[in-house]
Amino acid sequence: MSSYSLALFALLAALLALSFASGLAIELFLRKEQSSLARRSWLALASGALIFALQQGYSLELAVSTGIHDLRQAALSAVAALLLALAMYGLRRLA
Repeated sequence: MSSYSLALFALLAALLALSFASGLAIELFLRKEQSSLARRSWLALASGALIFALQQGYSLELAVSTGIHDLRQAALSAVAALLLALAMYGLRRLA
């Protein structure tokens, strides 16, 4: 497998993980039984995850359209996105 295809796979995994995390945070924001502070915190997490997902989408589009890629950056962003999604999934149990 080439570094290009690995970078594409990592960027796609990061995009999917961040989309999952933002969807989960939006779902938790919409729960009415939480305090106002908790709801604002979930909204901030959802907004941040959506912005990072947008950035991953731009990186993926750049790699597909031009072939410019950085495997180290793609791997780091995939690991960070997966850890963020896992953390939000774990925090869901506390909410």
